[in-house]
Amino acid sequence: MTQTMTEDDLAYAGVRRQAELIATGELTSAELVDLSLRRIHAAQPVLGAFACIRDESAREEAAAADARREAGDTAPLLGVPIAVKDDVDVAGHPTQFGCDGTFDAKTEDSEIVRRLRDAGAIIVGKTTSPELGQWPVTEGPWFAPTRNPWHLDHTPGGSSGGAAAAVAAGLVPGAIGSDGAGSVRIPAAWTGLVGVKPQRGRLSTWPDPEAFNGLTCFGPLTRTVGDAALMLDALGGNHPGDLHAPPAPPVPYTQAAATPPRRLRIALSFRQPFALVPKVRDDEVVDHIRATATLLRDLGHEVVEREPDYGLIGVSFVPRSTVALREWATRLPDTSLLDARTKEHLILGRILAGPGLAAGRGLEHVFRRRIGRIFRDADVVLAPTTALPPLPIGALDDLSPWETHKLVVGSCPYAWAWNVLGWPGVSVPAGHTSAGLPIGAQLLGPGNSEPLLLALAGELEQAACWDERRPEAWRAAAG
Repeated sequence: MTQTMTEDDLAYAGVRRQAELIATGELTSAELVDLSLRRIHAAQPVLGAFACIRDESAREEAAAADARREAGDTAPLLGVPIAVKDDVDVAGHPTQFGCDGTFDAKTEDSEIVRRLRDAGAIIVGKTTSPELGQWPVTEGPWFAPTRNPWHLDHTPGGSSGGAAAAVAAGLVPGAIGSDGAGSVRIPAAWTGLVGVKPQRGRLSTWPDPEAFNGLTCFGPLTRTVGDAALMLDALGGNHPGDLHAPPAPPVPYTQAAATPPRRLRIALSFRQPFALVPKVRDDEVVDHIRATATLLRDLGHEVVEREPDYGLIGVSFVPRSTVALREWATRLPDTSLLDARTKEHLILGRILAGPGLAAGRGLEHVFRRRIGRIFRDADVVLAPTTALPPLPIGALDDLSPWETHKLVVGSCPYAWAWNVLGWPGVSVPAGHTSAGLPIGAQLLGPGNSEPLLLALAGELEQAACWDERRPEAWRAAAG
């Protein structure tokens, strides 16, 4: 332990700072991984953030990382404990993706895990997800609900809720989630984190050539923009089998995140894409997004109220998502164990396979042109990440499929359209409600605009200092 940092300070130091401490020899990976594992075990009965914890393997890998450092290795994440969501293959462990049943352990790492290992990261465990990543809560009948470190009666969001809870509670400095309809950005918003949905293909999805018919990508969850940028720099690139391979960024993301952008024209948007559910919007969410817009004006940017023309973008999303669920379900050992609402989605996926899926995918370029017109008048779109603050634990319990759909889409209408487009988005903290629940704001851009979004997010972070706040609720319960 360093002389000037408490254990809590070290746990919240972040990816970059932890890597620096190991690189300079002030701390060993063995010490840091031991701290992470102790905090994970202390928090697990309270938060339930992990689907599996790799105690023995992580300690062995930490020792190997320390040997790498002694030999002169300068990998960017060398020795740093990282968590990955349980839709990511880690050799020696099953990939259950929130589902019940007896799964075989995977024999090979996914490409994102291989890159994590090459960068020197120590994977301390796999984090929880709702069944097949469908819900904005991380709960299910097969496991205890994952709870929000800021308020234990509320969800951290989903579907990367376990990853978000782990980072927000300082169990790990960073985690890899996946985002198919906002599943990185929503839990980031509801736990006070930075969550990046990068350009489609920026982080490899192999062994899947693409994930969920191009809707889903992997992305980092961290407490700071710089840490998210570091993870993107360390993990970016493609496997030869990937279907999508965007051009390399003009500058490293860490450089972009540390460089304030030019004066931007920012479109403030509250429009929700069309969906067959009643529209809801919490007044405190609106107030905090407007406060973010005011801060951006204070930083010298022009903020104007403009709305993307979403059209009927759901006609592309629905067939792609439901057909992908049906395809993922073929990997399960026993589909009879699935939630009844999931089974209904699988039926819809069977109906929409073939011509329905082809039509949905074919419309993507139409919606790119239509929605992309907003970038003729603005550089970035500022929107809420969610319409509501974090939902209570159990909010989806015992609801009918239609009631579930209304609550899911009604509470989280702002993220999924960018998954159809494949374009990047960053959720950043936008404050807390009067009840102490985190709220997030989205910065959305056109294709391959991660450097601009990270630069703007970094500037906001410097002004708002959101990384200085730490949740206390979970620690009081953990003792």
